[in-house]
Amino acid sequence: MAVGIFDSGLGGLTVLDAVQKRLPEMSFIYFGDNGHAPYGVRDADDIFDLTKSAVTRLWDDGCNLVILACNTASAAALRRMQEAGVPPGKRVLGVFVPLIEALTERQWGDNSPPREVAVKHVALFATPATVSSRAFQRELAFRAIGVDVEAQACGGVVDAIEDGDLILAEALVRSHVDALKRKMPEPQAAVLGCTHYPLMEDVFQAALGDGVKVFSQASLVAESLADYLTRHPNMAGEGAETKFLTTGDAKRVSDRATQFLRRKIEFQAA
Repeated sequence: MAVGIFDSGLGGLTVLDAVQKRLPEMSFIYFGDNGHAPYGVRDADDIFDLTKSAVTRLWDDGCNLVILACNTASAAALRRMQEAGVPPGKRVLGVFVPLIEALTERQWGDNSPPREVAVKHVALFATPATVSSRAFQRELAFRAIGVDVEAQACGGVVDAIEDGDLILAEALVRSHVDALKRKMPEPQAAVLGCTHYPLMEDVFQAALGDGVKVFSQASLVAESLADYLTRHPNMAGEGAETKFLTTGDAKRVSDRATQFLRRKIEFQAA
């Protein structure tokens, strides 16, 4: 038994890397749907169908717990999957909640009414599908009031990262930050609402300026997962092995993953 980590492509490797460091004794199966990436430009029904298919595959492979390490999938598919019903003994979790808990300084499971928080002006950088879903704003409203969120759809960034064109990715990030700052000149915090974006975190920070606190998901999700498994030890895997699956070209995806994580990664065809 292992914990499944799903992403539309390579972005979820940032989450996997963090959770492996936080939980080195655990086994994981990483599933990258590279053959259908990027998700951020697809419609909600398409994202739901692809996400459900991948999660079902991970459940079938023995993962009782699957993390949607993809904001687009979390935004467009998670609630729908949960409302449709999850098989007995299985769980699927998203990546928004740990991020919002950190932003609003609330502990996990704090179900008290929404309250005012210190941060009033938040910049959200995400894929077009995540922005249009307004899932981040919806989850934030459950926990905080009086927070102004300005969202910027960052078209092209995921494609550039997946293609390994980091020069183009950096240029696009700077362009999107400039566009955001024309709408919100002085954000107090910035949320990187896509698990690909931590690969560009330094570029986001430099473009935003040192006075803006940047919230990136990988370490937050790792801590949240460790806390969850403490309370639900039956969901934890055994051993310390990691398997990588992809719907894309296994060799090409392996080469890109090795470049991103700076260690040898070998994907198998899903």
